[in-house]
Amino acid sequence: MMTMWKKCLLTLFGLIFGLSLSGQRFGIVDSEYILKQMPDYSSAKQQLDQLSRTWEGEVQSLMQEAEALRKSYEAEKVLLTEKMREKRLAAIKDKEEEAQNKQQTYFGPKGKLYTKRLELIKPIQDKVFNAIREVAQKRNLDAVFDKGSDLIALYVSERVEISDQVIRKLKKQ
Repeated sequence: MMTMWKKCLLTLFGLIFGLSLSGQRFGIVDSEYILKQMPDYSSAKQQLDQLSRTWEGEVQSLMQEAEALRKSYEAEKVLLTEKMREKRLAAIKDKEEEAQNKQQTYFGPKGKLYTKRLELIKPIQDKVFNAIREVAQKRNLDAVFDKGSDLIALYVSERVEISDQVIRKLKKQ
């Protein structure tokens, strides 16, 4: 019985061996390395991190307010009438829902952070992708793999590493 690791390793070897047998040429880039060389990316990442911290602070503040209301309620509930208890519990529930809604608004699947990330990062990624494509076409490469993502690179020849050429291409633009 083959483990998942062995299957992945065999698939990778098959891919590399198959490419070399058929005469195809490939290149390797490190997208993380390329992005770190781009001032636009660093600036966008800092802006996103700042927004994230600000919004996280807002959500945290609301959660703390809800917790303070709950502690106050617990301390005073024996002194409250049934109607007052219901009113306080409703206020606590409202505050918790407000925090959850704010968290969803900021950090949900289509939240403000996601939208801002698309606005700031996607143009940079598109620019990198276009530069990679141009370098690959110029070098007559059939495929370019990204060793900065989930591709495991067991060995990479310096001859096929084109990250620096992509950076030079981006700096010319």
